[in-house]
Amino acid sequence: MDNPCQSASIVINRPPAEVYDMVADVTRMGEWSPVCTACWWDEGGGPRVGAMFTGRNEVPERTWETRSEVVVADPGREIAWAVAEPPTRARWSYLLTAVEGGTELTETWELPPEGAAFFEQMFGDDAPKQIGLRSEAAKNGIPATLAAIKKAAEA
Repeated sequence: MDNPCQSASIVINRPPAEVYDMVADVTRMGEWSPVCTACWWDEGGGPRVGAMFTGRNEVPERTWETRSEVVVADPGREIAWAVAEPPTRARWSYLLTAVEGGTELTETWELPPEGAAFFEQMFGDDAPKQIGLRSEAAKNGIPATLAAIKKAAEA
C-alpha cells in the first residue's frame, strides 16, 4: 500500500517568524481547522521536540481525541508532529519558506508505513477505505486550514 500524503501551500503576507509563532501554538488550531476543534499542551508542554499535546476532532459522525508528539520544532522554518495515541503515527507538518511578500506556508499530512499497519490491524479488509477517507479529509481540510491561518495572520 502506498503511503498517502496530502499537501498544499499558501502565501501569507507576514514574515516566517510570525507565521511560525502562530502555527506552533497548537492551542489555536481549533480556530482554523475544519476538523480539529481544540488542542492543549499536556504536562506544561510547548512547541519543542518531544512535547505532547491533545487534540479534539469532530465530524458529524463522531468526536475523538488524539495525543501527538512534536517531532520538529525549528522556529521560522518548520513545526511538525506525529499522532502518538492512538498509534496511527500520522504526521502533520507546517513548512515555512521566506518568499517575496511574506511566507509560503505548506501544510502536509502523511501516513507512514506504521500508520498504514495500524489501520490494517484496526480495520482489516476495510483499511484501504478508512485510509482513503482520512486522506480525502486531509485533501479537503488542508486548503481550508491554510486559508483560515492566512486570514488570521493578515488581519
